Amino acid sequence: MPGNEGSNIVSEWQKSRCLALTPCIEGPAIGIDLGTTYSCVGIWLHDHVEIIANDQGNRTTPSYVAFTDTERLIGSAAMNQAAMNPMNTVFDAKRLMGRRFMDDLVQNDIKSWPFKVMPGPGYRPMIVVNYKGEVKRFSPEEISSMVLTKMREIAEAYLGTTVKNAVISVPAYFNDSQRQATKDAGVISGLNVMRIINEPTAAAIAYGLELDKKGIATSAKRNVLIFDLGGGAFDVSLVTMAEGSFEVKATAGDTHFGGEEFDNRIVNHFVEEFRWKNNKDISGDATAVRKLKTAWEKAKRILSFTDETTIEIDSLYEGIEFSTNISRARFEELNKDLFRMCMERVVMCLKDAKMEKRKVDDVVLVGGSTRMPKVQQLLQEFFNGKEVCKSIINPEEAVAYGASVQAAILSGKKGLQALKLLDVTPLCIGFETGDGDMQVLIPRNTKIPIRKEEVFTTSADNQPGVLIPVFEEGDRIVRTHGRHYNNLLGKFVVSGLPYLPKGAPKLNVCFDINADGILSVSAEDRTIGMKNMLTRERNKIRISNDKVRLSKEAIEKMVKEGEKYRERVEAKNALENYADNVRKMIKDYDMIGSEFSADDKKRIEDAIEQAMQWLDGNKLAKTNEFKERKKEVESICNPIILAKMNQMFD
Repeated sequence: MPGNEGSNIVSEWQKSRCLALTPCIEGPAIGIDLGTTYSCVGIWLHDHVEIIANDQGNRTTPSYVAFTDTERLIGSAAMNQAAMNPMNTVFDAKRLMGRRFMDDLVQNDIKSWPFKVMPGPGYRPMIVVNYKGEVKRFSPEEISSMVLTKMREIAEAYLGTTVKNAVISVPAYFNDSQRQATKDAGVISGLNVMRIINEPTAAAIAYGLELDKKGIATSAKRNVLIFDLGGGAFDVSLVTMAEGSFEVKATAGDTHFGGEEFDNRIVNHFVEEFRWKNNKDISGDATAVRKLKTAWEKAKRILSFTDETTIEIDSLYEGIEFSTNISRARFEELNKDLFRMCMERVVMCLKDAKMEKRKVDDVVLVGGSTRMPKVQQLLQEFFNGKEVCKSIINPEEAVAYGASVQAAILSGKKGLQALKLLDVTPLCIGFETGDGDMQVLIPRNTKIPIRKEEVFTTSADNQPGVLIPVFEEGDRIVRTHGRHYNNLLGKFVVSGLPYLPKGAPKLNVCFDINADGILSVSAEDRTIGMKNMLTRERNKIRISNDKVRLSKEAIEKMVKEGEKYRERVEAKNALENYADNVRKMIKDYDMIGSEFSADDKKRIEDAIEQAMQWLDGNKLAKTNEFKERKKEVESICNPIILAKMNQMFD
């Protein structure tokens, strides 16, 4: 075990590296809220944020990916067929990122998911599905990259240009491994991830700018509590805003707590009710459970503004119908312990910030689960009747809004460079001492970026190297420094030390947390040797845990596979788009009284119809086959169209 001799904090360092001062990039930059249940994308255009709607006109997109015998579906199309194809419809992938297969939370989630999760290389969880008649294994990062690809395509369709740059949000309580996994997912999707931004911090930016837009003065210091309760994660952050500066004072939360927990509690209640009424257990039937969850998702929206609603499902299981009433009071009673947990995090955040609740100026709701009336009631009562803010920003869009602003700052948009953001690290960082405990080096809620140095030495004579196990505080409510309650980020090794008595070598080890909240560690040997010469050998690595993180080779392989898939989709879409454009052109010519001849029109229509029939029967075709088919159609249609255009202009 290493020894240590004091530490040194580089004061004011993070202020010179605040988020607003990052170099600019070229090309459009989008902000993505990669949610557990729904995702959202936006971009800064014409001095405001535009939240971009998908092809169905919705401004949020389900974080679902489905696999069938013929295609891969993402978003609403995947979610809509979940009840018919539960084993191959993947959701909640965000909950698996950066975790080990044997983690208790992962094992508990597996019990409630219809799709299979198996251990993979390095004990990483792998999602197993049937795709095009084959068994396929995908990492959580790959699934999340597919959702990110969908959000990118939504933006590209709106902008009419390629998008390569993005800021992606994560829960404030995401640990080092989960943050790196999110960046990996972005890389796999073909994005340059400019910054990882905490969700409540992004929401605070959105709130501050919306206050300015509505003419509400924000020049004076304003303490804002961001209460972010989404589908799969929960964060509470206290942010002080003043004259374009956003300083996070403290954050608390849980990366594995959200609307899903409330939903699962109610679905289990319905399963028990069905068992009691019909003496049949449907808990093992993925299709029946999915039907229950879909019905409940509709019912809970109704309970947000009524006291009671009815759930009716035809042929839920073995032809048996299921009908029941659920009241808001019953829902709140079944989840009273979960509501209590929400308020415990609020208390913790205020305590860490050393702020009394009377000094909180605004309480801002973020995330779809904050629409539950009980959440709003508890917050209002806790803050002595203060009205919670739920109208200035859309709870489901606030995070994407803030991420889009950050993307605009990093891309050099004028008028935003004055905005400054100082965030915090949510978890303690430390190392293992000789007695097996974790010595905290960087306490939670320390401003980031942060660099802290520690001097280590040897504990035995002629020791050739030093092993420094680096730990991160566990992400649950437990507060202890014992190593068994914390996450091992990696083991930092410094080797090749000169043979000296114990305590003689002096190793200056630097712990550096960047603006993304990701840790790197470097060491420098400053030992004065026998000839009084100062050795300055530097050993710098990124803390890596191969049991959780994807290797560089694995990421590169996934990037190539993603590129092949995108090329195939682009080739297929190009054929479909060409056919649609030609059909539209024929109609346009008919409308202006310059019809094609009957023979020419028939040749074009036959070529298009044959191409569409071929497409319907060859959904598994390769990229080159789609391209060749398009060339065949063009060889028939283009000469006729060109001749018609020449005739019109002669």
